Amino acid sequence: MKTKLVLHAVGVTAAAALAISSATAFAHGDEDHAKGGAAKHADHAAALGTPGDPKKVSRTVDITMSDSMRFTPSSVSAKKGETIRFVLKNDGKLKHEMVLGTIKELKEHAALMLKFPEMEHADPNQASVEPGKTGELIWQFTKAGTFDFACLQAGHYEAGMKGQVVVAGAAAATAEPIKVGEMKMDKAAAAADMTEGEIRKVDKDAKKITIKHGEIKNLEMPAMTMVFQVKDPALLDQVKPGDKVRFKAEKAGGAIAVTAIEVTQ
Repeated sequence: MKTKLVLHAVGVTAAAALAISSATAFAHGDEDHAKGGAAKHADHAAALGTPGDPKKVSRTVDITMSDSMRFTPSSVSAKKGETIRFVLKNDGKLKHEMVLGTIKELKEHAALMLKFPEMEHADPNQASVEPGKTGELIWQFTKAGTFDFACLQAGHYEAGMKGQVVVAGAAAATAEPIKVGEMKMDKAAAAADMTEGEIRKVDKDAKKITIKHGEIKNLEMPAMTMVFQVKDPALLDQVKPGDKVRFKAEKAGGAIAVTAIEVTQ
């Protein structure tokens, strides 16, 4: 079944969007989530489920993103265990994105985007879409409850660009959630402003590298998967997807760039 959704413009101000009731501020899933089990997962949005298998999509939901800082619709219903393909249409002239996560994660990332507006996300729980383009995000909801999503482009979350997925209880999920071990930073490397990570993508043409990394302490940036520029394109010749690395990242000239990198295994 495919649900066709229609864009409607809603005028808001950032000031009005900030007056959100704290009573609905926290996602309230069942089981591990209700017991604080989300903290046991290293990956963002682990409390909601797991990245979905494109071959096991249950249905497609169209969502329109607009410069009025709204998702249409802003509420989606799902069943526990269901895998949904979100087709995201950006009708605006600004870049927008859909990021799934707990309200705590979304608030933390929104604050980071205000601090680092040039930051590019590359986590499986999000999809960024350029103006006039269409993207997609596939996710399997393995827990019942009410969960959140938002646009984390700088200032968009604060302007009210957010929504919820209401997951009703159903048969148990057909696939086990992906469990990823939490990356641990080596103390000596941390002292030298080096961060542990894993190479996910090397784009020599764009002079960019995607790294799933631990906390970058010198930038006060939490663990995530991120697209970085590189200070020296020759650094890209030293690594390949799957490599475990230690790297140094710095903010300079309005961008976050990898300035040094070494393979650890």
